[in-house]
Amino acid sequence: MGLFGLLKKQVIAVIDWTESENGILAARFPMQDNLIQNGAQLTVRETQAALFVNEGEIADVFGPGRYELSTKNLPVLTALNSWKMGFDSPFKSDVYFFSLREQLDQKWGTQQPITFRDKELGPIRMRAYGAFSYKVSDPKAFFKKVSGTRDVFTTQDMDGQLRANIMTWIASALGGAETPFLEMAASQTKLSETLKASLAPSFAEYGLLLTSFLVQSLSLPDSVQEHIDKMSSMRMAGDLHQYAQFEAADSIGTAAANPGGAAGAGIGMGAGLAMGQTIGQSMTSAFGGGGASAEQEDPLKKLGQLHELLTKGVLTQAEFDAKKIELLKRIT
Repeated sequence: MGLFGLLKKQVIAVIDWTESENGILAARFPMQDNLIQNGAQLTVRETQAALFVNEGEIADVFGPGRYELSTKNLPVLTALNSWKMGFDSPFKSDVYFFSLREQLDQKWGTQQPITFRDKELGPIRMRAYGAFSYKVSDPKAFFKKVSGTRDVFTTQDMDGQLRANIMTWIASALGGAETPFLEMAASQTKLSETLKASLAPSFAEYGLLLTSFLVQSLSLPDSVQEHIDKMSSMRMAGDLHQYAQFEAADSIGTAAANPGGAAGAGIGMGAGLAMGQTIGQSMTSAFGGGGASAEQEDPLKKLGQLHELLTKGVLTQAEFDAKKIELLKRIT
């Protein structure tokens, strides 16, 4: 029977269509030079529509159901032909069937990164990917603007135009977006809904209904992502001054645990403490941290701290005496 269930006769008595494969949006009933019999049976299945075209002009559209073609069922076509015989004779007309099924899992993606100015990150380049679905909602508009008199029109034929529309709208929407990228990525559902509402009118122009639009991935170049990761680490650490001190202390601990390091070579804990103080002071200065510097500390309080380190064996007597002389000079 082929793509259409029809009786191949000089005068056609049965008109119907069964989709032989997925992705067909419109298909022309193979009329050849045949005529449609008066009283012929037209069957339009669920999720289908049938459109009659007379000499290039759209006549009648039929939704799901079974019809006996007559003057009553073809008022526009009858008026166009103005049959004096009361539509008793076979007639010539082109018939097109349309699939109204939802076309699922259509993919979209940015071939080139979209550049926009983010409030927090500055100018960045972003890629986006996702899926969408649609269906024919207005066969007349789809016939006039898209499928025309082609024998078969598929989703693949429509793919390029729809993707071009999507990319244009996304570049416009994201390029002027007020929402920072981090918030945008954290709320892809909201972004999907916003873009769907923006894209729906452009689909409607072709007689299509955009049934779903999903943003599944937003990504940045690796260098930008690394920068964001560092910013996140800083926020998690809290105060930058404390974070710098922690990093310095952690580095000293690692060096001390290394037998081949400076601590293992006999420099000792006193040298490690001095190193930590130096790093801590430089970090405090670099980040603008509060608190008094080493020069502004109370010499007597500092001397007491050094004496405690001497009693615990952290400092040698020579190291303590040298530091003591330095501190006493500040008092005098």
